[in-house]
Amino acid sequence: MNLSVNFCGINFPNPTVVASGYLGVTGASLANCIKHGSGGVTGKTLFMDERPGHPNPTILTFPGGIINAVGLSGEGIKNAKHEFDKYRELAPENPVIGSVAGKNIDELVEVARIMEEYPVDMLELNFSCPNVDDEMGRPIACDPQMTANATRAVRKVVKKPISVKVSPNVPNIGLIAQQAEAEGADAITAVNTMGPGMLIDIKMRRPTLSNKVGGVSGQALKPIAIRCVYDIYKAVKIPIIATGGIINGRDAIEMLMAGGSLLGIGSAIVAHDLKCFDMITDKIREFMQEEGFSDISELVGLAHKS
Repeated sequence: MNLSVNFCGINFPNPTVVASGYLGVTGASLANCIKHGSGGVTGKTLFMDERPGHPNPTILTFPGGIINAVGLSGEGIKNAKHEFDKYRELAPENPVIGSVAGKNIDELVEVARIMEEYPVDMLELNFSCPNVDDEMGRPIACDPQMTANATRAVRKVVKKPISVKVSPNVPNIGLIAQQAEAEGADAITAVNTMGPGMLIDIKMRRPTLSNKVGGVSGQALKPIAIRCVYDIYKAVKIPIIATGGIINGRDAIEMLMAGGSLLGIGSAIVAHDLKCFDMITDKIREFMQEEGFSDISELVGLAHKS
């Protein structure tokens, strides 16, 4: 069974990719995911300056999902090169995606320009975090024109492949993806968390997260994420990194059939620890053998052909 994926000219030994923010704080932790079977990794989203993020508690689980308001904490792009260098030292063969964002489009462009100089294979433009305030007032990916403007601006300064990370919190996600494609995006990452949502501590009589609200992921997000990937696959010709609520191999196969070529893994790490990568790829391999498939590309978009 061939599980390797050529994505935007980059070779991944299998379709699993660590989603941004999950065990992606240091080069060593990213490389550790490779040792446990991940095909590639995505670094934590970086802004120009260091960000403390939100105070604890920032991540909670609930029946059926996860809610988080980490606040995109990070050391800032200019302080992060050593982590990518460390990753390359420990895992020289597996692709790494650098995730970038900005308080405004000018900052985004500058962060992306710096990231391109680092030892990353492609960039992911995080247009879609639902619980971070910035100068634009709302996530870029919630507006087609803002998505177009931001993608165009980054494309002018970046030659490496770029993937635009989109939000499920829009009425027409296919239109957002089309705008990104039209302005030079090489891929779409779908999707970020939905919401924001809220949980309340009934003993303390207040919202449980320190930020009060946070993005919802895990199994609660999965049906929405699959529909988003399905809609995007119909709307664009560029490939998709499908992410959102993948817990096991069956979830992964559903995402592939909806139209994902790579699989962003985050929730499964929370549910199963790092053994999730081998668990997911083993299930895909088993399914392919049982159903008579020889190449994983045969699964991509299969739900559109029935």
